[in-house]
Amino acid sequence: MYRLLFILSVVFIFGCKTSNGLRTDIETTVIAFGSCNDEEREQPMWQYIIENQPELWIWLGDIIYGDTDDMLDMTRQYGFLYDNEDYKKLKETCPIVGTWDDHDYGVNNGGKEWHAKKMSQNVFLDFMGAESNDPRRKREGIYSSYTLGETGQQVKVILLDCRYFRDSSVIGKNKRYIKNETGTILGETQWKWLESELANSSAQVHIIGSGIQVIPEDHRFEKWANFPNERQRLFDLLSKTKPANPLIISGDRHIAEVSKIDIKGFSQPLFEVTSSGLTHSYELVEKKGELNQHRVKNLLSGQKNFGLFFIDWKKNSIEIRTEVRGLNNEIHFKQKLTR
Repeated sequence: MYRLLFILSVVFIFGCKTSNGLRTDIETTVIAFGSCNDEEREQPMWQYIIENQPELWIWLGDIIYGDTDDMLDMTRQYGFLYDNEDYKKLKETCPIVGTWDDHDYGVNNGGKEWHAKKMSQNVFLDFMGAESNDPRRKREGIYSSYTLGETGQQVKVILLDCRYFRDSSVIGKNKRYIKNETGTILGETQWKWLESELANSSAQVHIIGSGIQVIPEDHRFEKWANFPNERQRLFDLLSKTKPANPLIISGDRHIAEVSKIDIKGFSQPLFEVTSSGLTHSYELVEKKGELNQHRVKNLLSGQKNFGLFFIDWKKNSIEIRTEVRGLNNEIHFKQKLTR
């Protein structure tokens, strides 16, 4: 088993680098992201992602559908993806970072009660190529941050762990989650870390990644709104620390959409781009619809998809737009995220 884990370990070296191994010597203009990737299905998206020449790929969870406490089996499942020729090409193209959701955590809809979480953390970090001195090797949870670009044109990526510390989440008789008014998603240690990451950042763009959706509150599935105090705490923290150009990205839902909400202290809305369904998606959502009072226009897709940010570093302002694309690099929708 340990030999297999060692084989999966990869060290990424990209020019000048920060302590996290990401290059800081070039301008960051294209960032790609996605989630929900069944390792045993066809993997058609990598070639189209590569066509967009991203400087970074961000995993938003469900990298594999492990759902097991057998770490040898989980390692084998990661191996299917690791050995995919097109995924190998992506790794040669740009660095890869990420967080997990439930299926790569090891149990469907799981939280802090999962007995195999420490072992699955190690397997996840092996797959991601985390070095022995990576902070995630020495602490509980896989939350992390990365800063890309040179001073004045920096993007900070903050990836949250919404599984390791999350309190119980119970489904009621109507198949909706019962709101946990007092429970936590992140846990106090991660909350303190997040506040520090935001308060001490001088980056011009901040991308916050969550495995589950943050802004939407109408659907019955997993979401931050099932823990309303935690959701409000995140919004309050953004108001307090006021990071420049905050954006949220999320996965989990097997759909793609853009949501927005007004946050105190910001002149423009907080946007969330959900990209979910690299290998399988909920196509019927386009016929049946799904209520989301925060959705932007009709920006909803049930097709297989991946997300993109395009950053235009103008002299006196920053222009950011998002696109959700799919098979054949087709654009499902696009939206400007800055005024």
